[in-house]
Amino acid sequence: MITAVETNTVLDIAAIRNDFPILNRKVKGHPLVYLDNAATSQKPQVVIDALVGYYTELNANVHRGIHTLAEEATAAFEATRDALQQFINARHREEIIYTKGTTEGINLVAYTWGRSNLNEGDEVIISGMEHHSNIVPWQIVCEERKAVLKVIPVTEAGELDMEAFYQLLSEKTKIVSIVHVSNALGTINPVKEIIDAAHQKGAVVLVDGAQSSLHLDIDVQELDCDFFALSAHKMLGPTGAGALYGKKQLLEAMPVFNGGGEMIKEVRFEKTTYNELPYKFEAGTPNIADFVAFKPAIEYINTLGKKNMRVHEDALLRYATGKIKEIDGIRIIGEAKQKASVLSFVIDGVHPQDVGILLDNKGIAVRTGHHCAEPLMNRFCIPGTIRASFAVYNTMEEIDQLAAGLKKAISLLK
Repeated sequence: MITAVETNTVLDIAAIRNDFPILNRKVKGHPLVYLDNAATSQKPQVVIDALVGYYTELNANVHRGIHTLAEEATAAFEATRDALQQFINARHREEIIYTKGTTEGINLVAYTWGRSNLNEGDEVIISGMEHHSNIVPWQIVCEERKAVLKVIPVTEAGELDMEAFYQLLSEKTKIVSIVHVSNALGTINPVKEIIDAAHQKGAVVLVDGAQSSLHLDIDVQELDCDFFALSAHKMLGPTGAGALYGKKQLLEAMPVFNGGGEMIKEVRFEKTTYNELPYKFEAGTPNIADFVAFKPAIEYINTLGKKNMRVHEDALLRYATGKIKEIDGIRIIGEAKQKASVLSFVIDGVHPQDVGILLDNKGIAVRTGHHCAEPLMNRFCIPGTIRASFAVYNTMEEIDQLAAGLKKAISLLK
């Protein structure tokens, strides 16, 4: 059996697990085995402490007050923007727009850039492995603007058909909105190649980084993407917080998203003038506590080092893939050459939900269903998959428990 030592990671996984208090709990009498990290990651104690610390020591609205609490809260709130700028290597801090998460970031681009730049007959390209949040906003805007939505097909291996992408790409293409890492398959898409090709046609590119932001090194300047959206809760941070990166000149040209306080310079009944970046897109009181707690999550990731994390996570994925393939009746969905931390599979003659329930009875948390990627499930002619997704705090022993639980479930259900 592969052990944590054989992964060649320099990380102390046992010590890391101690940083995550929820991993100590039991579910239905069994130690929790949490393998639903693609849905949301667990939170280290430093993030939890930051949330409690904000409400016990800093609680005040930001940007508006001159008293001490307001100034301290504002400083902590804005410090996360600086951390995010460095985390993805944005050129300017004002290119970091706070959002509720990846979904809001994509909607912001669709409803501001899209409505301003798409006209009848223009084309938008997405892929067949997109999350619903990168499908529906573009459907809405394309219908409004009479633009055409085109879809890159997915191969049997769970990879993008790049030949088909180049055939879809044309002078009519105005934006390509593409997932970096598939939440349903784990496929790592060649986004740099896609970005370069799209730019040659004069199109802009939005990258859905919900899954990649924790597992891959992100350098938006090197990628040269025009927009990049991410979520804190996928990155060991709190829920309800995220960010949209956009190139400064694009953000400045885009109309406002929401109206209200903070996004204005001056309000008159005759005319309102809008605030400068990034506040132009940040109307109303934000989710202050969760943004304050997002910074410790980023710092925690930086301390571990993404390369170190990736060594361990890749070893987990390889080991889990091998263990699952040993079980009769299981078929893996998505065997791309480049994958990150997601293993999806089906069991012949068994509904994924039934398996999920039996695994939960053993304290094993996996995700079952279409994973908000229903068109992708339809492409493979399945109702959904069983998805095990891994993070740095998972272990080989947990994968052994998953395999044993699957064997038991199959014996009961078939």
